[in-house]
Amino acid sequence: MTTGDEYDEIYRDSAGSGGPPWDIGGPQPALARVLDDGVVMGPKVLDVGCGAGDLAIALARRGYEVTGVDISPVAIGMARDKAAREGLTAHFEVQDAAHLSLPSAPFDSVFDSGLLHSLRRNGRGVDEYLALLPGLAAPGATVFVLAISLAAAQGWGVTEEFLRACFPAPDWVGTQVEDIDVAAETGGRKLALTGFLLRTIRSGAFGDTGDTGDTRVVGRT
Repeated sequence: MTTGDEYDEIYRDSAGSGGPPWDIGGPQPALARVLDDGVVMGPKVLDVGCGAGDLAIALARRGYEVTGVDISPVAIGMARDKAAREGLTAHFEVQDAAHLSLPSAPFDSVFDSGLLHSLRRNGRGVDEYLALLPGLAAPGATVFVLAISLAAAQGWGVTEEFLRACFPAPDWVGTQVEDIDVAAETGGRKLALTGFLLRTIRSGAFGDTGDTGDTRVVGRT
């Protein structure tokens, strides 16, 4: 199981070589396109497992009221410093995703950029995290989950079936899963790993019929 201390060590040890593999200096390309498409509901947005804050900061630049949480105090310190340097208002907290306590919930959009697949890889907190998500997302809110596929041949990852099973009716409707590439950088090399982008809507919005409308969207980046 990977703890906050262990993630702190990863951030410190990799500081001189560009950071950990998932720290690519900006949002994942698939999520950057989501921001550019203007489909993010607001004003309140949660970035859970925010790491060093690049996605949260990109959201704050667009005027969203962003809360970012991560288990690593080092990562949260980096995120706060980045936001301060740009004069941006974003709220960052050190929290474990399996034990979230966020008085500002619920949120209009929720982003998970690599958290769920990390919890599954580390063998901790998946069920607890998923049980909290319905309370974090307002009725009609969209949840975006970016994850590496088991087909990426990294020895770990998730399947589309696993992702869909994480967001069942009646709590979630309109689920879509898109094939994407997940960007990573290690040893000066840029990598593109097979992955998924799931989008799902918290049920309970006005006019919600309860129809899951599950759709598979194929659009390799």
